[in-house]
Amino acid sequence: MALKDLMVHLDQGERTAARLALAVSLARQHQARLLGVFAQRGEALRVGVVTRWPDEAYAAAAEASKRLFAQATEGLAKAEWRDVNRGSDAEIRRHLTALTHHVDLLLLGQHDEEAKAYNSAALAEDLVESAGRPVLILPYAGNFPALGKRPLIAWSEAREAARALNDALPLIEACDEAFVLSFATQREEAEASCADVARHLASHGIKAKTEVLPIEGLGLMDMLLNRVADREADMLIMGGHGHPSLAHFGRGAGTRHIFRHMTVPVLMSA
Repeated sequence: MALKDLMVHLDQGERTAARLALAVSLARQHQARLLGVFAQRGEALRVGVVTRWPDEAYAAAAEASKRLFAQATEGLAKAEWRDVNRGSDAEIRRHLTALTHHVDLLLLGQHDEEAKAYNSAALAEDLVESAGRPVLILPYAGNFPALGKRPLIAWSEAREAARALNDALPLIEACDEAFVLSFATQREEAEASCADVARHLASHGIKAKTEVLPIEGLGLMDMLLNRVADREADMLIMGGHGHPSLAHFGRGAGTRHIFRHMTVPVLMSA
């Protein structure tokens, strides 16, 4: 799938500029349309018995976002800024989800409890599960002007892992080297599966090394993040929620662990 229609979530948080810069870079690289969506929680004002929305703070933040987007996207052939303009979390998530159904890739930021940004802990998880599109989540710390040169692919025979792998192809087709990592109790089967993944990547001109690690204890997600660091990977690719090898985590527990502790951009599909 070619990336021709991208969407980035904007709010008034400090990390919005970094997220937007990466989105613009990807849009230029892939000659894609970029949709910037401002979604920020706000409080309605009550004047007498009349409720007024949006309030002045929200309107000012939206205008600042619009200016930032216009400056960052100057020169892009196709760029559009849009204001979700909804106050409640439920309405924001509903409208964001609807918009993702019409794009190729969504860029979000990692939840940061200390930031003023609108990015509830449940936002990324909800969108990964409901968007029907790959979601690229950027950590709230670190600089990521580019990505996809050294991707690490968390592999299993789950549907979600297969979707994430193919959804990531446009982002990693020019990579220097990819790494395919699997956790398994049956090493021989996992090695054969990883070899098939490497052959699939090779058909797209992507060189990949494979590795299978045994399932030991409950620290698989930390093992995965450690491998990201060991391989100096600049991107993690994985399926969201469903992972048969991680069933003892409980559905979605591994995904939530990555959301909390990611150190590089993570592409997830479900």
